[in-house]
Amino acid sequence: MSAALATQMPPVQHAAVNGIDMAYYEVGPRGQGTPIIFCHGFPELAFSWRHQLAACEAAGRWAIAPDQRGYGLTSRPETVTDYDMEHLTGDLVGLMDHLKIDKAIFCGHDWGGIIVWQMPLMHPDRCAGVIGLNTPFMRRSPFDPIAAMRMAFGEDMYIVWFQKLGVADAVLGADVDKTMRFFMRKPDSTPMDAGAGLDMSSAAPEGQSTFAFGDLLAAWDKSDTANQLLTPDELAAFVESFEATGFTGGINWYRNFTRNWERSADLPTRVDGIPCLMIMAEKDVVLSPAMADGMEEVIGDLEKVLVKDSGHWTQQEKPKEVNDLILGWMDRRFAR
Repeated sequence: MSAALATQMPPVQHAAVNGIDMAYYEVGPRGQGTPIIFCHGFPELAFSWRHQLAACEAAGRWAIAPDQRGYGLTSRPETVTDYDMEHLTGDLVGLMDHLKIDKAIFCGHDWGGIIVWQMPLMHPDRCAGVIGLNTPFMRRSPFDPIAAMRMAFGEDMYIVWFQKLGVADAVLGADVDKTMRFFMRKPDSTPMDAGAGLDMSSAAPEGQSTFAFGDLLAAWDKSDTANQLLTPDELAAFVESFEATGFTGGINWYRNFTRNWERSADLPTRVDGIPCLMIMAEKDVVLSPAMADGMEEVIGDLEKVLVKDSGHWTQQEKPKEVNDLILGWMDRRFAR
């Protein structure tokens, strides 16, 4: 276990949920108040929420952060369809059942944000509130999202590239230290224009990014230490984990985009009856604040706030700002 994981996280716990063994980290007074469940993105871990867990513990708030399916110390099923939205949301319900939680606030970043916005649509009776960190609520596309991304950004766009079984898995896993340092950088080191994020309504403008992360990773000089986000110990926590697990589990989430789209046709199209918070990051090149435009039209109770000068890894780049926003909102909307 890395020094950062040992010193910056509470003791790991395990639960048998939804057919897998799920590792999770818990702080605060169990059974008191409405808990918050933090859901990480790619390529991340529950460790990404270390600052928020510490802040919740200090504030006397019950909080849980799992290593989600395919990541860290949690099981990694081999079948690609075992990573669809039914399984990913079902894991959270199973974890709640294990902890005897009736309803929770779900806070998600990146892919975790996609999951938490699905929770009130797929499991409305288990949702007390939703916080999207960088990831907005996205309305269902009228056509297959992978086909849309391929048309807008081309074959090298990372989500399209991820559809090829084993290819990105091998590239990212060949030098995990380089991969993690490439991804975990502050925004001004990212060689692409933020534009409107992953706006699939039109092709990438001339000269702007097609999000070809595989090519960008190959071209990046590993000796470049500028704008690194993590301390050496923090980096080691991610590197050691992904060296042990590989990246296939996380990439398999992306390989279910089409399946999730096909199976979501009959889901509700609005989020009503629960408070929601959208935290945007000014310099996120993948999940641009512009992508949150219009959320008010489909979410009945929504607050939106912007974190200045933050790139994609907002809970790690700007932990105090994120902690203050989350805990302040919880204090207003959820009595202790």
